[in-house]
Amino acid sequence: MDQVGMGNAEHQGALTKGEVLPRPASSQSEGFKQGRTVLNSLLSGAFAGAVAKTAVAPLDRTKIIFQVSSNRFSAKEAYRLIYRTYLKDGFFSLWRGNSATMVRVIPYAAIQFCAHEQYKRILGQYYGFQGKALPPVPRLLAGSLAGTTAAMITYPLDMVRARMAVTPKEMYSNILHVFVRISREEGLQTLYRGFTPTILGVVPYAGLSFFTYETLKKIHAEHTGRSHPFSYERLAFGACAGLIGQSASYPLDVVRRRMQTAGVTGHTYGSISGTMRDIVREEGVIRGLYKGLSMNWVKGPIAVGISFMTFDLMQILLRKFQQFGHSAR
Repeated sequence: MDQVGMGNAEHQGALTKGEVLPRPASSQSEGFKQGRTVLNSLLSGAFAGAVAKTAVAPLDRTKIIFQVSSNRFSAKEAYRLIYRTYLKDGFFSLWRGNSATMVRVIPYAAIQFCAHEQYKRILGQYYGFQGKALPPVPRLLAGSLAGTTAAMITYPLDMVRARMAVTPKEMYSNILHVFVRISREEGLQTLYRGFTPTILGVVPYAGLSFFTYETLKKIHAEHTGRSHPFSYERLAFGACAGLIGQSASYPLDVVRRRMQTAGVTGHTYGSISGTMRDIVREEGVIRGLYKGLSMNWVKGPIAVGISFMTFDLMQILLRKFQQFGHSAR
């Protein structure tokens, strides 16, 4: 009888030990959950970037054309350029280069939003704010790191987009043709021309954009008690973020465009400081380095507002789909 009791006790002990083993399964589940979060961020970011950039593509193309030329910018001249393009090449020519933009923007936005979520999580763990709003400095740092990561990976695609936007369609037939011609005629290093001003511009732009948006959401939650702002509120927060971020980094954006398109505009720009000096000497500080900024004040807030709002709403929608899928099982 005692032996049977001991056998039962041993059997129960084995069961108990077996019950404690789910740790690997738990870590697997945690890994799966983390992977799903990353995938959600990538999908939401890609969709947000595509929607936002397509909405403002004609304004973006017009801004680039002015940035890389010595012509004076004004709202009237911008309107005339858009209208002349429409009459000469048709309505859809206003979106010329948008396919190249999508090839760049979809991975760029996907990487940037996903990286931002991951940097927020990592910095939250480091500073002890896991699951809560980050303090101001880490909040700014997360945005800057996210923008830098995305820019480093997708820069050649931005170069191609700028070339397609400022050249006649006979010069480059498609995105691949731009890559082939630049590589053959100007060398592979040309694909990274203007990279330094891009990174120098991305750090304040992405940092301030994400910082402003996250800060406005935090202030809104504290004042209203609602953790989820309405769609129009997200749009307004994103618009403010875009306005501040783009105004801070705009001169470097002009320098980047000049350096990217030097091969087809007849200029030779070697360095950031040299490019800035040439622009200021020929066109002045305001008319040169801030050319097209007023259009960016229209285009930028709309694009960034749509982008942030779409990303947040897509995240909420994907989470609801996943919850529905779990409850249906």
